Amino acid sequence: MLDVSPYSWDPQTDALDWDDRIRAMWGLAPGAPVDVDTFRAGVHPDDWPHVEASIAQCVDPEGDGIYALEYRVIGIEDGVERWVQTCGRTLFEDGKPATFAGAIIEITERKRDEALLRAQEQRFQVFAESTDHLLWIADSDCAAFEYLSPAYELIWGAALGTFEPTVQHWSDTMHPHDRAQALAGLDRVYEGEGQTLEYRIMRTDGATRWIRDTAFPIRDRLGKVHGAAGIARDVTRASSSPVYLVDADSAPRLIAVLGRAGHPVVHFESARALLKSATALQPGCALLDARSSADIDRSTVRELKARCGGLDIIVIGRERDGIAEAVDVMKAGATDFLSAESEDDDLREAVASATARTQAAASRSRVAEAAGRRIAALSTRERDVLDGLLGGGSNKTIARTLGISSRTVEQHRAHLMERIGARSLLELLRVAAAAGLERA
Repeated sequence: MLDVSPYSWDPQTDALDWDDRIRAMWGLAPGAPVDVDTFRAGVHPDDWPHVEASIAQCVDPEGDGIYALEYRVIGIEDGVERWVQTCGRTLFEDGKPATFAGAIIEITERKRDEALLRAQEQRFQVFAESTDHLLWIADSDCAAFEYLSPAYELIWGAALGTFEPTVQHWSDTMHPHDRAQALAGLDRVYEGEGQTLEYRIMRTDGATRWIRDTAFPIRDRLGKVHGAAGIARDVTRASSSPVYLVDADSAPRLIAVLGRAGHPVVHFESARALLKSATALQPGCALLDARSSADIDRSTVRELKARCGGLDIIVIGRERDGIAEAVDVMKAGATDFLSAESEDDDLREAVASATARTQAAASRSRVAEAAGRRIAALSTRERDVLDGLLGGGSNKTIARTLGISSRTVEQHRAHLMERIGARSLLELLRVAAAAGLERA
């Protein structure tokens, strides 16, 4: 409960009536005598002009008699600075101020919190203006963004203030293939679940960028979600696998198209040159432009796939090529075939899809390696229990097979789940599957 103290002042005699809580605000002992000079002595010198003007206004017969303000007090005896908030009203008789009654409360803690909040907001603003990550805040009720940091212009390539910052606008900037998944992720954030969203955006300059967006719900004091906030960053360069381009004629143009989409390009003038380097290539996308390279055919694709299985191969056909040629190179191991007349958007989409497949494969490989390391660290008995679980056995049947008690099986099961980091049997089985262990 707030400690509100009433007080009164006689404008004719300057007599004051204070309780001991007000005396404490002025740094005085209980029961200490007070008068207008005492009041004046305690007001912070920098705030006195404002206080004096408010007093003059409230006793002016031409005014409404209202007195309401906040100011600082310096304790007369203890020297402590405090903030107070006061309000009151003057009653007039025969055009003269007759009585004044008011109330006062100390608000030092609130002012301290406000100052801290302003300092935090200033630090946030400095960070938001200096980072190349987009900071955003969205309102779930009006489906709009309350705040977008300046990095939006750098990442999205559109000036703030030139569009309505709505969720619909955000959705419209996305690659159509990624839109539904990203919007579903935002819905889960509004339901109270943190999400990491990955999607592509299509900038107005034709560039495609990969975005990693870490979003979390904003709750009120009762725990109800009323909005969302997040940090979005451009991970195009970091997430894009290399594109190995075989093209003898139009390389500068294709390199520019792929570069604007954020793909690092390594250029080879012939398929022979690419094949010589195949075993040393990192997983990525091989883009073979048969329009200007005579040595590109299905045998090239087959040999490239054999030498470097981590490559996703796209072939751009010649003008005379038709369905038969497309089928041939696909059978040889190509994952996509583009006609000679394909547009730049078709090329960007095909390469983006190939990059996504490469990244997914790499991610699965990392998960499998991590799962394998965790399972390899299990004790022999824990591995026996895991094999029993993979075989569909219960604690009792595993115990009977191993010649131990059900209680011991349960202990080993709990321990191996802790070692692997699984929170349920289903999750344990998923980790085992990722490591290449199949359920019998």
